[in-house]
Amino acid sequence: MIKEQISVFDIFKIGIGPSSSHTLGPWRAAQQFTASLTQHNLINNVEGIKILLYGSLAKTGKGHGTDVAILLGLTGADPVTFDVDAVTPTFESIQRDKKLNLADQLTIDFDYDNDLLFLFAESLPFHPNAVTFQAFLTDGKAFSETYYSIGGGFVVKEGEDNSKKVQVDLPFPVDKAKDLLHWCLSTGLKVSEIVMENELAWRTETETKKGILQHFAVMRDCIYRGCHTTGFLPGGLNVARRAYPLNKRLIGKNEYSDYTGWVTAIRKGGNGFNYILDWVSCFALAVNEENASFGRVVTAPTNGAAGVIPAVLQYFITFCDGYSEEKIIQFVACASEIGSIFKKGATISAAMGGCQAEIGVSSAMAAAALTECLGGSQRQVLMAAEIAMEHHLGLTCDPIGGLVQIPCIERNTMGAIKAITASQLALQSNPDKAKVSLDAVVNTMWETALDMNAKYKETSDGGLATNIPISLPEC
Repeated sequence: MIKEQISVFDIFKIGIGPSSSHTLGPWRAAQQFTASLTQHNLINNVEGIKILLYGSLAKTGKGHGTDVAILLGLTGADPVTFDVDAVTPTFESIQRDKKLNLADQLTIDFDYDNDLLFLFAESLPFHPNAVTFQAFLTDGKAFSETYYSIGGGFVVKEGEDNSKKVQVDLPFPVDKAKDLLHWCLSTGLKVSEIVMENELAWRTETETKKGILQHFAVMRDCIYRGCHTTGFLPGGLNVARRAYPLNKRLIGKNEYSDYTGWVTAIRKGGNGFNYILDWVSCFALAVNEENASFGRVVTAPTNGAAGVIPAVLQYFITFCDGYSEEKIIQFVACASEIGSIFKKGATISAAMGGCQAEIGVSSAMAAAALTECLGGSQRQVLMAAEIAMEHHLGLTCDPIGGLVQIPCIERNTMGAIKAITASQLALQSNPDKAKVSLDAVVNTMWETALDMNAKYKETSDGGLATNIPISLPEC
């Protein structure tokens, strides 16, 4: 029986940074809570709200913008459409005025210091990322719900029976990589084609393609914006943006007026190894600097790892002549299936598995997608994903100051480069002689996650987070 049915738009979600598990997930949880109040006809009877943050959400919540996301979610703002330039001003006005416009329907008193509690020493057993919402009503009663942000923007409500969710009839159900390979070999379809056939169970092919291109547009715009924005990242670490000066140095005196012109100008610089390497790093830096600044990004499969897939896709577009809608759709579709296999068999939550669950998974996704788009066989596609993850096993999540900045931003450059290397290695190899399967590495990643000390799982209690004084300037 298939564990979970995951669409391409479950793996890839448009949202606001800096974290899918600590920002997008809690934002969605807040929206679900207000929807639940409305469903129970309680929204207009609310006198006050308290929010309890547990585990990793408490320990690194402020650095990840969990408090910001929850308050915006409670107002009814949506992360797909909300003006990113209004994020900080809206949050600050709630703090200053001590008023919260609940679901854009009812203004209530809200004291940030007393009504939003970071319970650093408490965790709930189901998942480290837990939040409880308590609504106090005019009749003296209270309405409470607890949500878990389980990674990649996925949210689970406590007590909800997920087994009763509506299932669709997928022509090619996939639980493990071996299932995917079976369908590919028995039908002759590529991984991306298997995905597109399954997506028909949810929507038309036209709608799926349109949605993928909308997600690509967000990735594209995020890269371009990040490469053309200077300054320092918020949060207090005084991290200087690096994509802007790197882009400026690499582009030289080439002129351009928009994204297409920019890509053309980049191509004029040639295809030397160091030149391409610098650009891949620049693309990844750009996305994650935007992510760290409450910019709009696409979970891929998370926000903290949002730069890997766009960087590798931009590499494919710029240096492999892959700038066509069909190739972009193929890339994203293939990547999504690899991400879903990791989510089903392991985790895409750093709070559960460390950074191997984010950068490692995104690198595997990108490696597989690039391999298929460059003409690799189905076995080579899975081999590329396996190689990429194998060399991320054990990677910890230890953000300095609880911010998605150090070492998170640089790790996206490493994940992108590893993905390209894994793809090239798979394309030059005979997968029939491979000793390690993708399923074996998925199982290993999960076993490693279970064995990993909790302080290395997005708590900022270990690793770099405790060995680098936050007052130091960036190296």
